[in-house]
Amino acid sequence: MASESDQRAAIVAEARSWVGTPYHNCADVKGAGVDCGMLIVRVFVDTGLCAPFDPRPYPPDWHLHRSEERYLGFVHDRTKQVQSPGPGDVMVFRFGRCYSHGGIVTELKPLRIVHAYHPVRCTLEDEVSRDPTLSDPKREPRFFSFWAGQ
Repeated sequence: MASESDQRAAIVAEARSWVGTPYHNCADVKGAGVDCGMLIVRVFVDTGLCAPFDPRPYPPDWHLHRSEERYLGFVHDRTKQVQSPGPGDVMVFRFGRCYSHGGIVTELKPLRIVHAYHPVRCTLEDEVSRDPTLSDPKREPRFFSFWAGQ
């Protein structure tokens, strides 16, 4: 079994390999289309750290009409919340009525994530503090780690 450091590096490398993939709701095909939730699923499943699962289907605007924490549900089932993230951890943001956007932490200083981002219609590596939407305190960012408590 690989060390935690090697696993985290594999998650970051796999997340970065999706950069440039167009944004497409409910898709999970590298180079063709992915959304933020399926990006996280694919990265953790494809690196072998998580058993395969599929949270689909879901409409693109589910977070505007429901308070159910669907996104946090599949994150909570496989991770634990942490105060300080590490590379490979998941960062989630509140949009609409619940947490409905997330990415994978790639660097800490400055904090950077890989995420499939609807406003730019693609997957990118982003410095969180440079995006006024992501850095807005009302997004109430939270971090979750696959390795916490293991």
